[in-house]
Amino acid sequence: MKTTRLSGILLHPTSLPGGAGIGDLGREAYAFVDFLAETRQSLWQVLPVGPTGYGDSPYQSFSAFAGNPMLISLDSLVSDGLLAESDLEDAKRLPHDRVDYGPVIEFKNACLWKAFDAFEGNATDAQRAELSRFNEQSSSWLDDYALFRSIKDGSDGGYVTAAQTASGTRFGLRSRAELEQERLKAEGK
Repeated sequence: MKTTRLSGILLHPTSLPGGAGIGDLGREAYAFVDFLAETRQSLWQVLPVGPTGYGDSPYQSFSAFAGNPMLISLDSLVSDGLLAESDLEDAKRLPHDRVDYGPVIEFKNACLWKAFDAFEGNATDAQRAELSRFNEQSSSWLDDYALFRSIKDGSDGGYVTAAQTASGTRFGLRSRAELEQERLKAEGK
């Protein structure tokens, strides 16, 4: 059996240069892929890219399916008209030689919520349809994950397991119906 030898690089996207205190999947990631192609590398091993919890380790993810919002390129959101250049001004205060997760998460989350608000107010019909398709295609995990994060974030980041979310035990809920009521309340419905 003939095998082909491959070579590549192990580099988590957060280790790329980034203008918001952390590497992301924006311009620098594309430049890195171009570099890999130019140097005839075949593989880019990235480590897990899910949303991280305590300790910010890629190996302690809240989801096997969801992506880490810290990997969203804020520059891309500016290009898409969901953020203004001025929204990124505070990023200059973040360290550029290391990731200081607390301030980075606070800054990026604020920008992502602002982009979400802009999307809610100004999205085209095509963009809304694309979001609906994503929601539908991801419904096997997205609804439960969104509920889990909503409850977790609502508890000021307190320790909440997925099992506690599903059963409602952490919140004194006795049934799935009560959990659904809690979800609707969190959505403002």
